[in-house]
Amino acid sequence: MPNKATARIPASTTNLGPGFDVLGLALQLYSTVELQEIDSGIELAIHGIDSDKISSDTDNIAYQAAGLVFDRCGYKPKGLRLVLTNGIPAIRGLGGSGTAILGGLLTANAICGEPFSTAALLDFATELDGHPDNVAASLLGGFVVSVMQDNHVHPIKLDCGSDLRVVVAIPDFPLSTKQARGVLPKTVQLADAIYNVSRSSLLVAAIATGNLEALSLAMHDRLHQPYRIPLIPGFDEVTEAAMQAGALSVALSGAGPSIAAYCTTSTQEVAAQMSRAFARHQISCDVKVLSIDSTGATVRICGWVNQPGHQGFG
Repeated sequence: MPNKATARIPASTTNLGPGFDVLGLALQLYSTVELQEIDSGIELAIHGIDSDKISSDTDNIAYQAAGLVFDRCGYKPKGLRLVLTNGIPAIRGLGGSGTAILGGLLTANAICGEPFSTAALLDFATELDGHPDNVAASLLGGFVVSVMQDNHVHPIKLDCGSDLRVVVAIPDFPLSTKQARGVLPKTVQLADAIYNVSRSSLLVAAIATGNLEALSLAMHDRLHQPYRIPLIPGFDEVTEAAMQAGALSVALSGAGPSIAAYCTTSTQEVAAQMSRAFARHQISCDVKVLSIDSTGATVRICGWVNQPGHQGFG
């Protein structure tokens, strides 16, 4: 068995408006996790963006994920060195914790000789992250619909084509998933449930058929965004600015505070206008124009590259 593996995992934007905890889209923004079995001890190092916000102790989520694989296959490494190079702004709604989880799972699975299938690793990742949307998209790439049944994730991946871009405005303040979930109601009105079912269904159909113009109607939501928007100063103005500049639609990225605009043209103008709208609220932001990652997570073992997202689902 190899004693060293490196995983490269794409960021994700999820919910896409109405697809709460179900829909996810992988983006060309990456973190890497390198795991090596060593003679003794535990060594953890964190590099890259927001490294000060990520634990370098044994409660690090990538390390915990690796430990889950070792425990469940009964392997006891002599010692471990884990290096996480973070390329995804932390606590901003871009799936950073999901990428760390997948990095730990995939590299540990490689070191153990790959005892677990992609489907099993996705279930492990969902167990750790709490919901499948981020980890499914980052693992498989592309646009992914995820359904839970009996603690097992059933994902379907769709190709988004080559035209879609996501302009992500990332404000300079974090918003934890716990805080963003804390403002959500425990129950919803039947009319709101029907509203979201219709929009999320239209969204999946739009992606499946390549009818991206339908995104302008499909991404409206009544289940989570109306309750989270007050946590993000300037949300309405940023959204309006992006639409006026040519975006097809706009939605929170995950739980926020990042705001994602979906475009086929005018990406630079959309980016500029979103930044200016945040600035009018005295909020600085980093704006990224991102393409869709269609490959998903990859693992390098002694120079051999494995694409886990292409296995395990038949």
